[in-house]
Amino acid sequence: MEQNERLRHASSFGAAAVAYAEHRPDYADAAVDWALASAPGMRVLDLGAGTGKLTATLAARGAEVVAVEPDPAMLAELRRALPDVRALQGGAEAIPLPDGSVDAVVAGNAMHWFDMAVAGPEIARVLAPRGVLAGLWNVMDDAVDWVAGLARISGSAVIGPRDTPAAWRAATTDMHLPEGGGAACFGSPEQRTFPHGQRRTAASLAATLATRAGVLVMPEPERGALLGRIGAFLAGRPETADGEFTLPMRTGVLRVVRL
Repeated sequence: MEQNERLRHASSFGAAAVAYAEHRPDYADAAVDWALASAPGMRVLDLGAGTGKLTATLAARGAEVVAVEPDPAMLAELRRALPDVRALQGGAEAIPLPDGSVDAVVAGNAMHWFDMAVAGPEIARVLAPRGVLAGLWNVMDDAVDWVAGLARISGSAVIGPRDTPAAWRAATTDMHLPEGGGAACFGSPEQRTFPHGQRRTAASLAATLATRAGVLVMPEPERGALLGRIGAFLAGRPETADGEFTLPMRTGVLRVVRL
C-alpha cells in the first residue's frame, strides 16, 4: 500500500469510533498473558489504543496502563469507557512518555499502521531494559468452512493481508524493530496464535466487518453492495442464519524483547 493510501486507511476509524467500540472484539486472555509473560514489570503502554479494547483487558489484569491514541474521536470513546485509565493523545512516532518508563509496549490491531523506521527508536526509548514489544491481531479462522466462504465473498477490503492465520504469520514475520537508525537492539521475534471467538449475529457480524478500514474508505454504493453480499451470505448459511453464533477467531501475537 502506498504511503498516502496507508494514511487514508489509518485515519478512517475516527468517523466510525462508536461502531468500532460496539462491535470490535477483545483479545484472547491467553494471548495477552503470553505477550506480557517476559516483561520485567506491569507498567504497560497500549500504543494505538483505539477505543480501548486491549486497554480494558490490561487494566483488568492490574497493569499500570497508559493508553496512547492519535485519533481524537477514538480517544474520546476510550476515555468514556475507561475513565480511570490515563489516556493521552499521541502516536507511535512521537510517544508522550519519558525514557525507560514502561515495561511493555503492546499494540492491538495497530502495529501495521506504524512507521517503524521512526516508531522503532521511539518504542525503544520508552521501554525499560528487557522490556517487551508485542503486537496483537485478531484474525478470522478460515480453517472453518463457512469462515473461508465469508472470506472469499468479502474480498481484500474486508479480509486483508493479516486477517487469516496463515496470512497474518507471513505478513508479520519481519514486522519487528530495526537494529539501526538509533533503535536499541531487540532480540529475535516470536509468533504464536491462540484460540478466540466472538459472539455475533448475522447483523452484528456485518456491522463488525463494516468497521474495517478497507470498507470505511469505500464509496457508499460500493460499500452498500459489499455489505449486502455479506448479509446474503450469512443469511444463507445454517451456521449464521438464525440467532447468535460464535465467530471462530485466533489472536496472533508477535513479541520481541529489548536487549
